[in-house]
Amino acid sequence: MEPRTPSPGVNLTSVLEFVLLGVTNRRDLQLLLFAVLLVTYLLTLLGNLTIITLTLADRRLHTPMYYFLRHFSLLEVGFTSTVSPQMLTHLLTARRTISRNCCFAQMMLYFTLGAVETLLLAVMSTDRFLAICRPLRYPALMTPHVCSALVLACWLASLLVLPGLFAWMLSLPFCGPHVLNHFFCDSSPLLELVCADTRRLQLVAFLVAVCTLLVATLVTAMSYACIIISIVRLPAAGGRGKAFSTCSAHLLVVSLSYGSCIFMYLNPTQTGRVDANKGVAFFNTTVSPLLNPFIYCLRNQLVHKVGRDLLLRGREISSKVSRL
Repeated sequence: MEPRTPSPGVNLTSVLEFVLLGVTNRRDLQLLLFAVLLVTYLLTLLGNLTIITLTLADRRLHTPMYYFLRHFSLLEVGFTSTVSPQMLTHLLTARRTISRNCCFAQMMLYFTLGAVETLLLAVMSTDRFLAICRPLRYPALMTPHVCSALVLACWLASLLVLPGLFAWMLSLPFCGPHVLNHFFCDSSPLLELVCADTRRLQLVAFLVAVCTLLVATLVTAMSYACIIISIVRLPAAGGRGKAFSTCSAHLLVVSLSYGSCIFMYLNPTQTGRVDANKGVAFFNTTVSPLLNPFIYCLRNQLVHKVGRDLLLRGREISSKVSRL
């Protein structure tokens, strides 16, 4: 992207807020989208918070697999809450402005939580590889300390790299216009408003995306290649079905998450594809976090049993309290 030059007489520090174009200009569609998005957001919170509650409340779910799933659900709550409340407000009030500070804070949270999710999905695939392909060594390898260290490593890897890129972008001049062709503060439309040469920043951001997404994709692909080979070699059809059912949900979530992120961000020049990226970003920030709890729990009999047991326990407690 060639550097833009400021208009004559424009103060480079005068841009204090941005205008988000959003998804549509029609008021009736905005209100309809508000209703749909509100239901989607509430269901997303309910589904992910249910997973967090179940995995904390019952000892049967105190295993590495559900430990990672609990952290992933917590990340999903934060990830969708970074975008959805602001989008709901703009749809309801038809107000499209967002302050410069809030815009950059939203962008930093979006990419930080997204990067942690990407790395955590790779960790979860490695966990499934060890559970299926190295079952005898699995308890010794995936101890609680190791699981905590892996989650912490995902956070550190993101926090050690991304703040430098954010600081670099914050230091760039914005000289107008201040209209973002998006429904939240993504990096691509923001870079189009910079009055400076951003090619070096885009190249560094592209390399960071490659290191994050492609390394995570490679780890996941290698893990599942080994898992599929091990499943095929299992003697009993029932054993193959059980092993595959524990991994198919995670593989579907990985495909949705990695596929959308690769489409949006593995491009050396991040500008020029905003319209296409907007549709994929809408799915990634609103629909995908809603699907994940259902994908993980729909065929998981243990989660179903724990949920039923907790409901029965709650009814027993409430009936005892009512008798007092």
